[in-house]
Amino acid sequence: MRDESRWTSTPITEDILRGALELERTEHGVLPHRLPAWARAQCADGQLAMAESQPSGVRLAFRTGATAVELDTLPTRRIYLGIPPRPRAVYDLRIDGRLVDQASAPGGNALIIDMATGAVEHQPGPVGTLRFADLPEGVKDVEIWLPHNETTELVALRANAPVEPVPDRGRRVWLHHGSSISHGSNAASPSTTWPALAAASAGVELVNLGLGGSALLDPFTARTLRDTPADLISVKIGINLVNADLMRLRAFGPAVHGFLDTIREGHPTTPLLVVSPLYCPIHEDTPGPGAFDLDALARGEVRFLATGDPAERAGGKLTLTVIRAELARIVEQRAASDPHLHHLDGRDLYGEADFAELPLPDQLHPDAATHRRIGERFAELVFSGHGPFAARPA
Repeated sequence: MRDESRWTSTPITEDILRGALELERTEHGVLPHRLPAWARAQCADGQLAMAESQPSGVRLAFRTGATAVELDTLPTRRIYLGIPPRPRAVYDLRIDGRLVDQASAPGGNALIIDMATGAVEHQPGPVGTLRFADLPEGVKDVEIWLPHNETTELVALRANAPVEPVPDRGRRVWLHHGSSISHGSNAASPSTTWPALAAASAGVELVNLGLGGSALLDPFTARTLRDTPADLISVKIGINLVNADLMRLRAFGPAVHGFLDTIREGHPTTPLLVVSPLYCPIHEDTPGPGAFDLDALARGEVRFLATGDPAERAGGKLTLTVIRAELARIVEQRAASDPHLHHLDGRDLYGEADFAELPLPDQLHPDAATHRRIGERFAELVFSGHGPFAARPA
């Protein structure tokens, strides 16, 4: 029987929430954002609004002797008509760094999206409660990783023992920006996206600005990176520029320079890693825009294809091959005067041989096993040995 006298509520504030850049007060509680309000005000794109409000890498982190914890949340699911529905988003419970439980929140809002017409219907729903019980006795560090793929309002946190912030461990902060793969698309759970796995392996604190469909060299994103405290910064550039068919080669080079210039205004000597695109056959030599494969949708499958013409490269259209070469050139040029700037070819994380073994199920995004491989390789190549983020003696 639950002893209500032992249960206490803990306000959800910045001191127990990691990975978010801003908390918005809502009717129900707080909504974590991964872009600040001033940045959100500079772009009305619905894709960006969805991506930044999905709390990839955001987690509640606290120390407690509790054996049971409850979290009230109000998720907002997106349901696309004509596309097989995704399963409910997952919350990961980690204790002293180990994944010990997972759960999904009941209730919540739904956005019903008709992709043929663009019509959106909002269906309000109730707040749901997640309960994690039978936790180990004794004081422990608890993390509840919020869903990486579902907008989540946090309403209340309760436990059957007092909760306090985890003391500062002096860990380095890794700030990462990228596209939907960095965001965590098709990962099994929020703490098993490739950036989360790499961060856990390296013992660093992750701030994940992976923004699905929205890694587009936006100036407000560069200024956000500039203004966010970090010990290590990485930016993964390329795939969204191709599948959005956003710019041509003439604009791409100066845009990359400007993006890096802005980051350097706030982090002049911070190790900064530029990562080029992972291997993706549909866009290696074929420009965008990308699109849903309608034949696959008719079979109830989600797959993507490139709709451009390889001949259009002569007119400056971007492909992944073009972008990789240009990024390598830009980093080599800048590194002559910036010894803390580094480059990593994305195919070293996931290349042609990996695709043969672990193909991209929808031709664009990796599955859970591939997220793990990418995370392990990033940790090995970047955080270990002579990697650009390896810990150096003081």
